Amino acid sequence: MKAQSTQQEILLITGTRFSEREWAEKIVEDKNKLSAIEKLEDACWNGLLDEMLPEIVQKAEDGKKLFLWNVRNCKSFLEIELSDSSPVIERENSIDPYLFVSEIPLN
Repeated sequence: MKAQSTQQEILLITGTRFSEREWAEKIVEDKNKLSAIEKLEDACWNGLLDEMLPEIVQKAEDGKKLFLWNVRNCKSFLEIELSDSSPVIERENSIDPYLFVSEIPLN
């Protein structure tokens, strides 16, 4: 039997106080050049996601950390994709509004 892959999507809403917290400045050396959203994105890429959202970030079936595959900067949020293998996000199962809204039938 083939092992199941663990995938997780997280949306971090930008334009809130969350992106201005102290952790957003831990990695970035020259913090004056980056916006709050860029600092938040940098913190995600530099491994602070578990520290920022310890109760949200899942683990793989074997208990190991999921790999960060993508941090996409959208108009009002950052979309974070985590997986234990290369993720394949299905449109109808995604929490990304740009993907699932197109799947809603228009009446």
